[in-house]
Amino acid sequence: MEPSKDQRLWRMAQKRASFKKSLYSYLVICAFFWAIWWITTGRTQGFSSHPWPVWVMLGWGVALGFQYFDAYSGSKEDLAEEEYERLKRDQGA
Repeated sequence: MEPSKDQRLWRMAQKRASFKKSLYSYLVICAFFWAIWWITTGRTQGFSSHPWPVWVMLGWGVALGFQYFDAYSGSKEDLAEEEYERLKRDQGA
């Protein structure tokens, strides 16, 4: 393989590993926030009170979604390379 391809794969692997760490942190911390809410307010008032952890999950979830797409969608060069290979195959057939 070419050295540039190895670097590209390494960067992709780093992005995916970083996303997995962020997802784990998101799940653990959001569960902790929901537990705090349930102990302090939710147990007595239920969902009739405003559950504030929703806002934390929403804001952080949007950022996590962007990180997911960055890690798993591929770069513009990858998409262009795939399209080029597809066109090359179609011309040969």
